[in-house]
Amino acid sequence: MTSTETKPPADAESSGRMSRREVLQALSGLMLGMFVSILASTVVANALPRIIADLNGSQSVYTWIVTTELLAMTATVPLWGKMADLWSKKLLIQLSLGLFVAGSLVAGLTPNVEMLLVSRIIQGVGAGGMTALAMIVMAAMIPPRELGRYSGMFGAVFGVGTIAGPLIGGVLVDTSWLGWRWCFLIGVPFSVIAIALLQKTLHLPVIRREVSIDWLGALLITAGVSTLLIWSTLAGAHFEWASWQTAAMVAGGLVLLALAVFVESKAKEPIIPLGIFRHRTVTLAIVASVLVGVAMFGGTVFLSQYFQISLGKSPTVAGLMGLPMVFGLLVSSTVAGALITKYGKWKAYLVAGSVVMTAGMLLLSTIGAGTSVLVLSVYMAVLGIGVGLLMQNLVLAAQNDVPAAELGATTSALTFFRSMGGSIGVSALGAVLASRVTTLFGERFGAAASEGTAQVPDLETLPPEVLGVVKDIYGTATADLFLIGAPIAFLAVIAVLFIKEKPLSTLSGDERRAQEEAAALSVH
Repeated sequence: MTSTETKPPADAESSGRMSRREVLQALSGLMLGMFVSILASTVVANALPRIIADLNGSQSVYTWIVTTELLAMTATVPLWGKMADLWSKKLLIQLSLGLFVAGSLVAGLTPNVEMLLVSRIIQGVGAGGMTALAMIVMAAMIPPRELGRYSGMFGAVFGVGTIAGPLIGGVLVDTSWLGWRWCFLIGVPFSVIAIALLQKTLHLPVIRREVSIDWLGALLITAGVSTLLIWSTLAGAHFEWASWQTAAMVAGGLVLLALAVFVESKAKEPIIPLGIFRHRTVTLAIVASVLVGVAMFGGTVFLSQYFQISLGKSPTVAGLMGLPMVFGLLVSSTVAGALITKYGKWKAYLVAGSVVMTAGMLLLSTIGAGTSVLVLSVYMAVLGIGVGLLMQNLVLAAQNDVPAAELGATTSALTFFRSMGGSIGVSALGAVLASRVTTLFGERFGAAASEGTAQVPDLETLPPEVLGVVKDIYGTATADLFLIGAPIAFLAVIAVLFIKEKPLSTLSGDERRAQEEAAALSVH
């Protein structure tokens, strides 16, 4: 049974649609929260070599610091999305920011690698809530036909957070009186401001549904996904890809996910309603989101390491080198969003985005230690343009295709699968990078020299004749990641080609929900 709290129509809490001014005010808090949560994932990119050196970590720890946050974010997104369909979205989004603050404080004060990994998990849970809930709240406030304009703004925020994070991290690391700990602490005041802004500006109808959450399904999904992601991180580095450990972990993960599907099919309020997969657009958008996550996160997260080790740049310069991708993403997502709102057509941008993204991955597969900054900038801008055209518009297409009551679950499913793709991409390609570096060290310096290559090299301690070879090794290994990512990105082209274009609704999510509930009551 669903009941909606009623108040006088003049009250924004229960009136039909928020005014444009109210929407923009609410978006200020949402965008700040979104930016901070994305920053958490990316700000450490350029700081990682310094963090790893200070805390005496290895190449596998380098990957784990990124992966644990992505893992926690991925595993909890469906739960946040389901809770958004049942409880106060405003309260949930503030709770997620609160968790992020707690994780950031622990990370900034960490004495060792182990505590840092724990803090990244807490940050990931908070970031998972923010990433899922931001798009859900937008869909509740804004009709799909107008969503393109605002989605473009969010795509721009996502892009700026993704690529500006390494720049901010680099500057903090290079500033002697700040240091890498501020990569985590810098998000705290912004998160607190976002919580206060949301309290003041976000007004949504209060939906109260007397139902229980399928906690068993949530546990099985989390356990299954986590098992597979941990396997993809460890395989190749700690044991062979073809080994009994691989067989046990993959089989265990798949069994847990199969049990999750069974439990979800029987649950009254499933975490991921299996019915959403009956919508072809949603299913194909999810497939494309996984592929985008693998290709984009899996390749780009290691670019900062390439800039610093292979090209010998400082953390600050490495951050600046990511700006072409920011600008490409910023321009393409904003322009595409405005055009979608104006003309109501969206499929062409999905197809163009997936093609351009694949081209960007292929171009980046040709880089090496001698690649010029200008050429690199062009390649990265191409990749940014493709991702900007594709990522947010996949969410828009899916949200437009489902009933309003399933908006939260659908949006979080898309975010979940994209994050899962990113986690798999980072962990698997991180393992490939570590393995490739070890192999190349063995080829260049002999088998004995490759035994210590798990440790990220400190370039300042290497003699000139060794330095050139190490730079070349990391350049070759990074290019190989994009060569692996390119065919994965191309599969996204095939997925979006089969998505059927559907006219965008002119009703907000809350208006659609009210209309659907009225129609259901009239039938009974």
